[in-house]
Amino acid sequence: MATFGMFAMAALVLPLLFLILHIGICVWGYRDAKRRGKSSEYALIVLVLLLFFPIVGIIVYFLIRD
Repeated sequence: MATFGMFAMAALVLPLLFLILHIGICVWGYRDAKRRGKSSEYALIVLVLLLFFPIVGIIVYFLIRD
């Protein structure tokens, strides 16, 4: 019974951690684009890209960010 409780707790906590990480990556990408002197539109495009495609978006952003 204790194993099921630990599994249930992990099933609740792990998605929450991934959500927090996802939000953090989106905020970081937006702020990084603004800090590098890019326009607000560019920073917004980065934010949307990271919001909908987090893994691919971060890789593409690292490749195109000067």
